[in-house]
Amino acid sequence: MNKFDVLIIGAGASGCMAAITAARQNKRVLLIEHLDKIGKKILSTGNGKCNYTNQMQGTSYYRGTDPVFVVQIMQQFGMEETVSFFRELGIFPKVKNGYYYPYSEQASSVVEVLSIELKRLQVTIMLSCELQSIRKKKNFVIETNQGTFCGSSLIFATGLLAGRKAGSDGSAFPYIEQMGHHFIDVVPSLVQMKSQDSFLKNLAGIRAEIGLSLKVNGEEVFTDYGELLHIDKGLSGIVSFQASRFAAYGCKQGRKVEAVIDYYPKGSFMELLELLEERFVTYGYDKTALEALIGLFPYKLGLAFLEKAKIIHTMPAKQVKANQLKTLARLIKQLSVTIQGTKEYADAQVCAGGVATAELHNNSLESKFVPNLYFCGEVIDIDGMCGGYNLQWAWSSGYVAGYHAANTGE
Repeated sequence: MNKFDVLIIGAGASGCMAAITAARQNKRVLLIEHLDKIGKKILSTGNGKCNYTNQMQGTSYYRGTDPVFVVQIMQQFGMEETVSFFRELGIFPKVKNGYYYPYSEQASSVVEVLSIELKRLQVTIMLSCELQSIRKKKNFVIETNQGTFCGSSLIFATGLLAGRKAGSDGSAFPYIEQMGHHFIDVVPSLVQMKSQDSFLKNLAGIRAEIGLSLKVNGEEVFTDYGELLHIDKGLSGIVSFQASRFAAYGCKQGRKVEAVIDYYPKGSFMELLELLEERFVTYGYDKTALEALIGLFPYKLGLAFLEKAKIIHTMPAKQVKANQLKTLARLIKQLSVTIQGTKEYADAQVCAGGVATAELHNNSLESKFVPNLYFCGEVIDIDGMCGGYNLQWAWSSGYVAGYHAANTGE
């Protein structure tokens, strides 16, 4: 039987960080990955550029049953430590509006420097390695298709269900539950929202800067401003991604979910109404209603607004009545779209939900049920907003789990 100090299941961002951290404590570390390469999910982050952290930090950027859970973890290894860690490995940062990328703008650079450091520290990596059983006696014993391994500490860094091609397929869930742990409902997050609303039927490909409020059974649960991308039968873009976890939970619970879109978020209703009166009445000579919106909204979006407001788009702009302009302004400021759900796990950047934080020590990420058992990364019920926050959680939690697993009992 092969013996190690620390066993780690999952060689994504948090697993690699945990392995490096434990190995730097002069521990014998085994990193188990069921894919044929490490860090596959990292390669798709930041549109292939790897937005590996963000200058803006705080609990408001993280979600979960208890977002405050991140505080003690971030205090041990936060954004500044992350930047220093990667700079030491060779990643010189390129900063854009607080977003950190490798100067090479290649996610592969991050995977490569992690691989180099794992090799330098002589971490044993088992690829294409499938779990068969996990037992806890005095130590942890893991049986796989490539042999049996024993370790004093065990870290689950397996992710959840987002990006199955990158390795997160839920295959480790039974082993985690076998240890007595429970999962907060897992749903897709940072993903497109689905809608059959007729307003959206011809708008695929149209982008707009909007304000978005998400309501569940009439209660506002999310509000933000950003770019919306209209897609076939749904909504995409950063602002939609940010709202998606709330939509996923609402729809899963059978509640009414609606997105209220403000297509003129930088001005009030009265300011918009005055603008429309200017365009339709003051300067609307020899223009149709649709032509009066050119330059304010894309052609297809303007047409959709007019159809929704029951204004004939070919009628002279000056003939549009005052009450019709008010209806049009209300629609532009408060367009309600029913949400049927989100796209599937395969399309999601991350998942919401995971191992309940109430079952973990918030300073070490050690299980409250099983001594020397640790968790890190997405598998825990913490998920971040777009902008490098999920990777920051991976680095921070990976470091904390790796450090404490290496120093357990000391």
